[in-house]
Amino acid sequence: MEQKAWVIDVNMGYGHQRTAFPLRGIEHEGVIHANDYAGIPDHDKNIWDNSRNFYEAISRFKRVPLIGETVFNIYNELQKIDPFYPRRNLSGFNTLYKHSYFLIQKGWGKHLIEKLSKKPLPLVSTFFTPAFMAEEWKYPGEIYCIVCDTDIARAWAPLDPTKSRIKYFAPTWRAVERLQMYGVRNENIFFTGYPLPEECIGDESQSILKKDIKNRLVNLDPLQVYYGKYKSLITAHLGKMPAKSDHPLTLMFAVGGAGAQKEMALKIITGLRRRMENQKIKIILVAGSRGEVKEYFDQAIKKLKLPGNIQDNIEILYDKTVDGYFAKFNQAIRTTDILWTKPSELSFYSGLGLPIVILPTIGYQEEFNKDWLVRNSFGILPEKIEYIDEWLFDFINNGLFADCAMQGFIEGQSLGTHRIKHIIAGKQKSL
Repeated sequence: MEQKAWVIDVNMGYGHQRTAFPLRGIEHEGVIHANDYAGIPDHDKNIWDNSRNFYEAISRFKRVPLIGETVFNIYNELQKIDPFYPRRNLSGFNTLYKHSYFLIQKGWGKHLIEKLSKKPLPLVSTFFTPAFMAEEWKYPGEIYCIVCDTDIARAWAPLDPTKSRIKYFAPTWRAVERLQMYGVRNENIFFTGYPLPEECIGDESQSILKKDIKNRLVNLDPLQVYYGKYKSLITAHLGKMPAKSDHPLTLMFAVGGAGAQKEMALKIITGLRRRMENQKIKIILVAGSRGEVKEYFDQAIKKLKLPGNIQDNIEILYDKTVDGYFAKFNQAIRTTDILWTKPSELSFYSGLGLPIVILPTIGYQEEFNKDWLVRNSFGILPEKIEYIDEWLFDFINNGLFADCAMQGFIEGQSLGTHRIKHIIAGKQKSL
């Protein structure tokens, strides 16, 4: 029987919730939203709501001509991640960061931690603030924090890392090294990889994942350019390849939780119209749980007045609940061949052998995620969208996407969920 835990996220965008979703099954009484749980004091909720509203407003405001970029850049400086080199001690903190601790010391989060302390299971948070709250308010059980980006700012580490007992699950070695720079002790750092959905992986032998990647590679390497060069590598990792894929070539376009960049979806459809008409590609537009984004996609597609054979090759992925959306997404991703998205937490889905086409970034965090994808050959930067009909299929025919898929599978980390569960159960040691 698996060790139960308090699993905590914040429902501010999809990132922290998507990180918690694979841990369902070990969570006690469901995943808890630190900013929106039953009985949360008005004072606490107001602090969280103000933070969420500000972030979403800034993300949208960035697109306002002239002043939008300037205002966003000012906000972005507050989240700055310092250059990694030269290696140095980065354990200092800024005034804004100290303000968060001031709010906690004034009572923010005390109600939640006292509530959970009545049953001191391991506490696993996908955001650093609830972990800080747990430590500040003397939570009696183990405290874990899942890092959900490839590289992180100083804000992820506690005020005094050398004395902290918060334990971190790091998705990349760069995140491990950052935590060390910020003063977190090695015994409190676990290199796990990001928690990917087990329904896309299977057990630790990766039986489901390997089957899906084989079908994906057939679609991504139709001329067997990549296979001709790396047959022995593919066979060693995946075994015999199928003669035909179990699904049509599929491109998924996923916008962020705030709905930014959704307008690009129509440019993709317009650019690939001829290919869809000839049954060469299927497109999935991810609206998530945002009804207004789904409505935008529905209305925009109607205005294009596409014939039925093209509309049959367009799917809108939507559910009114976030959990429902994640469940549908995890199923759809199994038969997706290329994921086009901004470099958010979805960057880690490259570990499923899924090549990423990288949308323009929003903020420092996504810039670092983008660099990680490109540096490791897990993702690519697109050419001009008006020529998508040409370059997308050139990249397929020359084996570039197949190369990204295998790089992600071999060099990425797909067993994060399994490792996190083992650590919580006391079956794996830190660095």
